Amino acid sequence: MNTLYQAVQDYLTMRRDLGFKLREAGKGLLEFAAFMRQRHAAYITSELALAWAQQPRDATPAHWAQRLSFVRGFARYRSATDPRTQIPPPGLLPFQPRRARPYLYSDEEIRRLLHAAQGMTYRYKCDALRPRQFHCLFGLLSVTGLRLSEALNLKLADIDLDSAVLTVRGAKFGKERLVPLHASSCNVLRQYLAERGHQWADRPVSSYVFVSNRGHRMDGAEVRRTFYALSRQIGLRGASDSHGPRLHDLRHRFATTTLVRWYQGDQDPERLLPVLSAYLGHVHVADTQWYLNGSPELMREAMRRLEHCWEGRP
Repeated sequence: MNTLYQAVQDYLTMRRDLGFKLREAGKGLLEFAAFMRQRHAAYITSELALAWAQQPRDATPAHWAQRLSFVRGFARYRSATDPRTQIPPPGLLPFQPRRARPYLYSDEEIRRLLHAAQGMTYRYKCDALRPRQFHCLFGLLSVTGLRLSEALNLKLADIDLDSAVLTVRGAKFGKERLVPLHASSCNVLRQYLAERGHQWADRPVSSYVFVSNRGHRMDGAEVRRTFYALSRQIGLRGASDSHGPRLHDLRHRFATTTLVRWYQGDQDPERLLPVLSAYLGHVHVADTQWYLNGSPELMREAMRRLEHCWEGRP
């Protein structure tokens, strides 16, 4: 038994029990353990960690830095049982990732997106649910701020239309939360679920709310491909654009719109920010604050409040 390999397994089990998914890190660390075994290395050194991280040689610095971060986290864990372990210093392969600049959808753009989804054509009867399905999914993302993965993980039992509440399970760090729904959102969901039941009345289907034409949980890649196609159709993206507005930007819009409404209602956004953070499923309020950067509406409302505070002062 390769003890380093077993240590990787134990480390991944422990972290996953704490709620971390570690998909990429898990795959990477198993590859690192195989790399160490090929070199007959019994313990981690910074030199070996660096050599593994810089594979393949034509990858980006961001990719190398991410791979090294996998080993760094594991090395801290391993050093408790093997004092020979070297923890790669933070300055090794430094890279500061840049977050994508969020796109702030207008109400009209969202209406066009939902209208385009409703008007989607299909050739086969098994795809008859797609227009209603994508209309419901994109609409749900825009009015709840859910992550795409959270929406795709929803099961029928997670929707309580009588109480107008969604139960979001298996989110980041294994967190679970309740998300209230507006009556109009409940009506759209009710219509979709009725059509879903009719479509799958005589065939087996999974319990996920959004399913493929084979009855399995809908794949995120399929959702993104459909979104990109509709984005080009309505002019959000050019015909040959490889970058542009993303589905995740609907989450950003939800956060900024909520804060703007608090400002306009003369509420205290600073006091209410933890509420928004909990609603979005963030672990730290700082994660929510990032979503609120770069909104012209927020800047205008903040300036309006500042001017009001200074009115009448010399």
